[in-house]
Amino acid sequence: MANVVVVGSQWGDEGKGKIVDWLSERADVVVRFQGGHNAGHTLVIGDQVYKLSLLPSGIVRPGTLSMIGNGVVIDPWALLAEIDELSAKGIEVTPRRLNIAANACLILPLHRELDQLREAARGKARIGTTGRGIGPAYEDKVARRSIRVCDLADKAALEDKIDQLLLHHNALRRGLGTDEIDAKALLDDLLEIAPKIGAFAGNVWRRLSALRRAGKRILFEGAQGAMLDIDHGTYPFVTSSNTVAAQAAVGSGIGPGAINYVLGITKAYTTRVGEGPFPTEQDNEIGKHIGERGREFGTVTGRKRRCGWFDAVMVRQAVQVAGIDGIALTKLDVLDQIETLEVCIGYKIGNKSFDYFPASGWSMNHVEPVYETIEGWSESTAGARSWADLPANAIKYVRRIEELIEAPVAMLSTSPERDDTILVRDPFED
Repeated sequence: MANVVVVGSQWGDEGKGKIVDWLSERADVVVRFQGGHNAGHTLVIGDQVYKLSLLPSGIVRPGTLSMIGNGVVIDPWALLAEIDELSAKGIEVTPRRLNIAANACLILPLHRELDQLREAARGKARIGTTGRGIGPAYEDKVARRSIRVCDLADKAALEDKIDQLLLHHNALRRGLGTDEIDAKALLDDLLEIAPKIGAFAGNVWRRLSALRRAGKRILFEGAQGAMLDIDHGTYPFVTSSNTVAAQAAVGSGIGPGAINYVLGITKAYTTRVGEGPFPTEQDNEIGKHIGERGREFGTVTGRKRRCGWFDAVMVRQAVQVAGIDGIALTKLDVLDQIETLEVCIGYKIGNKSFDYFPASGWSMNHVEPVYETIEGWSESTAGARSWADLPANAIKYVRRIEELIEAPVAMLSTSPERDDTILVRDPFED
């Protein structure tokens, strides 16, 4: 049985929720392996809408085991709130259905506060984070001062870890002119939620190994997108974790040989939330039209997304860096009835041409897109479930994208409904 990694190939918001839900029905296990509750996946199942930030998308499937790997940073209060929200909708979340890596690091209220204080201090130079403490939590992880899920079970050790953590954070808070954190209050807050979180904790790496040996299908669910990767994205306007497929192994505790297929979720146009370079952005009527048709607002923040033409250069780079075997092309229907479409096939800065996204910040901000014009289509693609349902020009558009990004389309999504999907190649049967 193939094990599949799902990653975004752009700047996130590519429609991973629907595709992961579609795949999770075929999976035995769904694993989150990076990021935190800054991710936002919307699932539409019948007339019910589920908006998940931290829980794996498989949690809405009664027969699917969900896991949160060690590569994820976990806000325990946000997690419990999300569990409560699902319970109110009839989704039972128990330790039998959800496992959390004992060695995953926690996001604390002080991380969220620091995130917001820093963004405010940056002013116009702000990065555009969600303000949920993801970056500061990863900083503490790398600096080896994090409080982890397993620490909640040992009060004495937890007290010491809090003291060490606050030695750093209270110095920062003094520098930022804000109140220091009270160690006892933080300890009391953590001890209160410790048994609730601890009930789900365990050795995810070990259970995954056993499940793999048993021949179970494992789906690794990524958050954000490849161009937000801390190493390979549009730095510094990136997230604080690795978002490429290789992180699935590191962030869940399973070897890279366990990965059989990498599916890159790719929107038929390009969007971005927050700050940072965006060569194909259309800050005009066409961008507004795409945003309205595509309902481009962030699942987590509600922020309006910036919209633009499909950037084949960027996606081709993501295909190579993330090891993408095939893509799931989403939101094709949003482009219906646009007379002519533009696709970015290269960049230039002055007289110099680029066939990749430059690494330097100056170059990123100064590249100009080189476009290829493609004839649009007047017919509707919404709800199409076979190639025969698609207009000829829509098929030409898809085929041209395949050529430019050097990866095949494995799935094609034509609406938010999970069944409005054209399956070209089942990743689990690779």
